[in-house]
Amino acid sequence: MRRLPLPLSLLLAGLGLGLGGELEPVAVSGAQCLEHDCFGIFWAKKSFAEASKVCERGSGHLMTVRSTVAEDAIALLLQNRSGTLWLGLSLPLPCTEPTQRLRGFTWVTGDGRTDYTNWAPSGRRCWEQCVTVSRDLRWEERRCEEPADGFLCEYNYGGSCPQLPPAEGLLVTYTTPFGARGGDFQALPPRSTASVPAVGLELRCDEEEISGGLHWGRDTPGAWPCRLANGGCEGTCSEEGDQPHCSCPDGKVLGPDGRRCASPCAGTLCQHHCVVDGSSFLCMCDTGYQLAADGYSCEDIDDCVIVPKLCEQVCVNTNGGFECRCDSGYEMLDGRCRRINHCDEAHCEQQCEELPDGFLCSCYPGYAVDPQDSTRCLLHCNSSQCPAQCNIDFDSCECPEGFLLDMDNDERICVDIDECQSDSCEHNCTNHPGGYECSCHAGYQIRDKNSCIKITESEEGEYSGDLGPASQTPASQTPAPSRTPPKAEYLHPGVLVGIAMGALSAALVLLALGYHLAKKRCRSPATMDYKCSSPHEKEMGLQPVTSVCATPSQKL
Repeated sequence: MRRLPLPLSLLLAGLGLGLGGELEPVAVSGAQCLEHDCFGIFWAKKSFAEASKVCERGSGHLMTVRSTVAEDAIALLLQNRSGTLWLGLSLPLPCTEPTQRLRGFTWVTGDGRTDYTNWAPSGRRCWEQCVTVSRDLRWEERRCEEPADGFLCEYNYGGSCPQLPPAEGLLVTYTTPFGARGGDFQALPPRSTASVPAVGLELRCDEEEISGGLHWGRDTPGAWPCRLANGGCEGTCSEEGDQPHCSCPDGKVLGPDGRRCASPCAGTLCQHHCVVDGSSFLCMCDTGYQLAADGYSCEDIDDCVIVPKLCEQVCVNTNGGFECRCDSGYEMLDGRCRRINHCDEAHCEQQCEELPDGFLCSCYPGYAVDPQDSTRCLLHCNSSQCPAQCNIDFDSCECPEGFLLDMDNDERICVDIDECQSDSCEHNCTNHPGGYECSCHAGYQIRDKNSCIKITESEEGEYSGDLGPASQTPASQTPAPSRTPPKAEYLHPGVLVGIAMGALSAALVLLALGYHLAKKRCRSPATMDYKCSSPHEKEMGLQPVTSVCATPSQKL
């Protein structure tokens, strides 16, 4: 039990005495009630188990004494009578433990919490597993099977009704749910009754439906005599022709019991809001809704239908409102629909074209879209020579992959590299601007980019047909002669000498040409800058031009 801060004289109720002044065997002889707890005293010789059953029959249990407030209640209940009374303590062990606060005992509620004990002096006791209290309020161990002179019961409640205010000429007798009767209670637990024989009235402490609190009332609606607790009226009690009547202040109406006052909106079916209108009420709805035909429900208003052109493009109705949206290709910015410009986020390197569902990057003349990154542009030339891309001072120029920079006559021209002159292919070579392509003779297939491998007889079937590797890498065929070759004849010795001299002259010419090309390609960077690349790899891209030297046997 918790310690209560108010003085005991204000909290404890008066003593309730049994009818006729005679003690009945299992009738409550007196009771004390606080706000949430009641204690009853029973003078009847019972064992511990029998006493427990009597308390449980009244929805209680043997009394727990956890504070001095409970001890004071016992003192008032004893009323100078002598005897031993069972308390709600029991020992689960064979013997007591004197060093512990409760000596090993526990309350019948199953816990050992307490702020108070009052044991009579004793040492270790065995087999005395129950506890009694006497007139001197000392606690003593006792065998549970032995009867005590009486017992104390405790009843716990969630609240209570106050004693009815005194009324001249009206005597009130109270009865508690556990059977205690009297007229001097200060607090009454729920389901207690108050009998007023002088006016033939019986009231009951019940929970109020609207507020949920406990109050005195009766099943019959309307007021009772105004001199007793204002006739039960929450507002004003008046009597006209000896007929009591309750009335309520403005803005409130009488409840179903005819005594309590409530707002007109109390218990109404208004879905959203209820507004008091004098002694009546009106139902109202939130913005975006309208009151339905039943006067209580609220239904959504289709704002898009009621207000034409509410939105710039698309209006979508929602519960209690609407939402503006944009057509495809537009987006909402600051409450307005703006056309989506995909090119703003496309990051195209040169040019961007808007499409209905996106964008397309493109390049300036002389450039082509990078096949590895559609947003980038690479230098591109589709002929044997193209103007070089130079800066404003013409001191740095760039050429596409597969081209060389030629600065003859102060013109900066990108000239295609003919990889086929450098024996780039093992068999047949086809040059094209910025690159070349290798093919093989009949009976061979491409092994890698530049070399060929002979097809064996066992592989001919594997590499023939529309879907075989031979069709994937076709080899060029040897051209057939346009006419029948002449018959073989013996040559004159002079002819042989002429052929030899011609071959020697041709060799000297080729040597001079090679020397001239090598000297031209190794020219000082001040006169010509160009870029060298492998004849086997010519990919489109922008690279800074540097001076590189190559031997006559290599074409850069």
